[in-house]
This record gives sequence, C-alpha cells and structure tokens, in this order.
Amino acid sequence: MTFLSPSYLFLLLLLVPAIAWYVKELRKSDASLQISSVANFKGAKTSWRIALMHVPFALFCVAFTALAVALARPQTKFSWNKQSTEGIDIMVALDISGTMQAEDLKPNRLEAAKNVASEFVMARPNDNIGLVVFAGESFTQCPLTTDHNVLVNLFQAVKFGMIEDGTAIGLGIANAVNRMKDSPTKSKVIILLTDGSNNRGDISPQTAADIAKTYGIRIYAIGVGSHGQVRMPVQGPFGTEYITMDSEFDENTLKQVAATTGGEYFRATDNKTLQDIYQQIDQLEKTKIHVNEFSKRNEAYEMFAAIAALAIILLILIKNFVLKSLTN
Repeated sequence: MTFLSPSYLFLLLLLVPAIAWYVKELRKSDASLQISSVANFKGAKTSWRIALMHVPFALFCVAFTALAVALARPQTKFSWNKQSTEGIDIMVALDISGTMQAEDLKPNRLEAAKNVASEFVMARPNDNIGLVVFAGESFTQCPLTTDHNVLVNLFQAVKFGMIEDGTAIGLGIANAVNRMKDSPTKSKVIILLTDGSNNRGDISPQTAADIAKTYGIRIYAIGVGSHGQVRMPVQGPFGTEYITMDSEFDENTLKQVAATTGGEYFRATDNKTLQDIYQQIDQLEKTKIHVNEFSKRNEAYEMFAAIAALAIILLILIKNFVLKSLTN
C-alpha cells in the first residue's frame, strides 16, 4: 500500500499531546473518601457503564487516526510483469598448446584465459555456453549448457598436456561449429582464443570460418600475448627451467577469420586487456529480453473514511445516551 499525500500522516502526532492531556485530566478527577472499613463493599459489582468510561476517548483516537489515513489517500497497487528471455549460443574455443604457458599474462596465458572466461560465463545466465579445447587436436570439454556452475568447473579442469601439442586453430573452430550448427537459437557466437599460428589439422582456419559463416555463426578472435619477448617455463633435466621467446603469431589469419563471419579481432597483451575484451564482447552480444509491464492503482481511503464515520457515530451515541447520567 502507498499513499498519494503521505504528509497528512503527520497529523497522527497530535494524538500524543491529546493522550497526555486525557491521562492528566483522568488523574485530577480521582476522588477519595476516608472510611473505617471496606468490608461492606466486598462483592459489590462495578456498573457496566463505569467500564465504558474510556470508550469515548478510544473512539475519538480511532476516528482521528482513520481520518488522517483517509486524507493521506492510501492506494493499493497491482502490477504484472511478463518477461521472456532469448539467450544466445556461445562456444569458447580455447588454445591449450604449450606456448599458452608463457607468463606475460599472470599467472600464465592459459590460467588468465580460464579465469576471465569463467567470469564472463557467470555473468550471462540466460545463454547456452560450451567449451572446446584444441592444441594439436581438438575435443569438446563441455557441450552447450545453461548449467554454468558445471561449465566453470570444467573450465578449471583444463590443463596443459591433455592432448598432443600443436596449434590446430581450424580444427578448434570446426569442432565449435559442429557443436552449435543444429541449434535453433538465432544468434550463435564462437570466442576463439589462441596465441599461435595454425600448424596442425586437416582444416585451415579460413575454411573453418567459411563453414561458420554458412551457419550464421560469428567468430570473435582473441590473439593472446604481449609484444616482444616473453618468459616461458620448460621442463629440463633438472626440473623446470625458463626460456625467453618471441611473442609472435599469425594475426592476419585471425583478423580474416573474424572478418569473414562478421565478428571482430582483439589483441590481449595483459590480464586487464583480456578482461576488457570480454566486456566488449558481452556488450556486443546482449541477450534479448522482452518485458510487458502493467500497473493499476486502486483507492483505499473509503474504508478508512467509513471507519472514522462509524467511530464518530458510536462516540456520539455512547456519550449522549449510554454515559449521559455519568456526565451529568
């Protein structure tokens, strides 16, 4: 319940001095009589009219309160909100080749990619999202699903060495396309994240992009890696050693793949840039939401006005007829 003119409710504060005045006058009207014994009064019944002495003032308080509330114009609100959502299909194609161990992103390229992608997934509850991983080969880590908690757990389970090393970008794209090509969803997207050049697989990245375009699938390609030389761990005879390598990959191919499908290409040189890229993709691929809202207000002051009128009528009747002899 809401009030159209809530300022009238401040009138209720006037009841505080009125009650204080009534209590004060009640104490002043007390009479006393000294007698030697009250034994003769034991068992005497109190007149029912005496019990009604405070009813007029109580009715006055009820009438005043109800009238103040009625003046404040209480209203009841009924609203209906219809919401329909249309999610989109998103397949993340993640490169897990050995070069993703480079530490220009922290703690390394793969872990940074997994963490940022997990945040992206949890921020899109209405979408079907899946995960394809690739190196020298490609396989589906998680098919399209709306159970994003399971998907995030599968993201975190991804690690180096799950499949033969290499960079089969074309296979990664083709696998992602195969997972969503038969979906009835109107909007389909592949987020391709890699730091290498295609050197494995029977399908070239451009051929895979042409197939994606046929099915109306957009590809957002993210090239991971800073410019210049980067530090990367390798296993040596005495354990983990670090080498320095050039951070280079085939950006032109990634740009062509994205352009072919109507997507975009991005370069992630650090963790912050990678987060910003996912935020841009999040804005570009918004879930469609249709909302029909209806609201109706009904006046509710009539009930309080009726209570006030009834209390005033009872006050007049009781004071002038029932308690008349007590006030004379």
